[in-house]
Amino acid sequence: MLTELLTGWIAHQRWFAGKGRPVDKLDIDSDIGLSPGLRHLIVSVHQAGTHDRYQILLGCCADDVPDRFRHALIGEGFYDAAHDADLTKTLLEAMAEGRDIGPLRFRHLDDVHIDTSLRSLVLGAEQSNTSLVYGDAYICKLFRRLIPGVNPELEIVNALAARKAAHIAQPYGWIEADLDGEPTTLAMTQEFLANSNDGWALALASVRDLYAWPQGSAADAGGDFSSESFRLGTATAEVHHELADAFPTGVMDPPEVRHLMEEYLRRLEQTVAEVPQLAEHAHVAEEAYRRVCEVAHEVPVQRVHGDYHLGQVMRTPTDWVILDFEGEPGQPLAERRALSSPLRDVAGMLRSFDYAARHLLADHPEAQNLLPQAAEWAELNRSSFLAGYSAGGGRLRGEDAVLLRALELAKAVYEVGYEARNRPSWLPIPLAAFQH
Repeated sequence: MLTELLTGWIAHQRWFAGKGRPVDKLDIDSDIGLSPGLRHLIVSVHQAGTHDRYQILLGCCADDVPDRFRHALIGEGFYDAAHDADLTKTLLEAMAEGRDIGPLRFRHLDDVHIDTSLRSLVLGAEQSNTSLVYGDAYICKLFRRLIPGVNPELEIVNALAARKAAHIAQPYGWIEADLDGEPTTLAMTQEFLANSNDGWALALASVRDLYAWPQGSAADAGGDFSSESFRLGTATAEVHHELADAFPTGVMDPPEVRHLMEEYLRRLEQTVAEVPQLAEHAHVAEEAYRRVCEVAHEVPVQRVHGDYHLGQVMRTPTDWVILDFEGEPGQPLAERRALSSPLRDVAGMLRSFDYAARHLLADHPEAQNLLPQAAEWAELNRSSFLAGYSAGGGRLRGEDAVLLRALELAKAVYEVGYEARNRPSWLPIPLAAFQH
């Protein structure tokens, strides 16, 4: 009965990766009692010959599920206990005490204190994971879809915390278990950045202020963001240095660089076939990839963020903090942990400035008239970010600029495919990247 209830419920969860395909079978691989009324499940979902594993906190009631959990109802007597603060306190207590509960290992960093009296609340904005905020002190991210291995975010923030790095949220603890013989991260708890704002929201406030002042310039608008972009660039360079010190580094030799550009060219061709509007701009990317092969020698590589944009950074009252080092969640774990050029992160943030400048124009009645201001805002903040990155010690030499341009266009090619599939009205945003 429980497997049938879970089968009907899981397909409708926002973190379920197999939407749009029927669930052939659901198996319960692990069922561990954590406390009275709370069970921890790992389930395998089989779809069209493949299977993914997911983590579920199962609340169990002898009688009907209370009305306050109706929005989290799984079926008669069962609900998603991530929404039950009386039950999720067990996670914090077990991390604080370093318990082992069956195959589950709850751990905390040395020399940290965890306040177990705090109650949790589910953060509503998550897509692929579920985050529990405990008071205004901690945020515990539950990784719903489980991939065997240590999550890159846990690996990176623990390493950087050991180095007293300034631009990360303090980690406190994590939950792990073995999957396929590998220690696998199930959840991690970090400092919750109360009284902070994410970079995307701050950037959009600046853009709105500019658009409300038709005759103004980006530098004169009340919401001028360029000084923050500079500070963010400096913080990014400092984190890249910390990553290079904490993890192995290497170089890509010219044949490897050419192979990467060939891969980008294949992706370009695939996207042109999918999105015909890109065809007239394809030569811009092709030329950028060719230039890299002409000028690139050895390209330094290291651990990077891997999915860097304005939504991954928070402005605290004192500085910028970088979050979500897990890389692109849809990519294999080995690829997310692979060494890459730090300019990949720089390119991601440059694209994010373009998105911030232009996405409000999608349904704006004065969109055409505001395009020059959008371009000015984006260029001001892009250049300020790069200046800050250089000031923080980030490498930006002549040949690096060529590689950066290619990486930015490769990101824009990806965005073209994504927007064509998911948000067609946003397609002009990435297409504009090929025009400057």
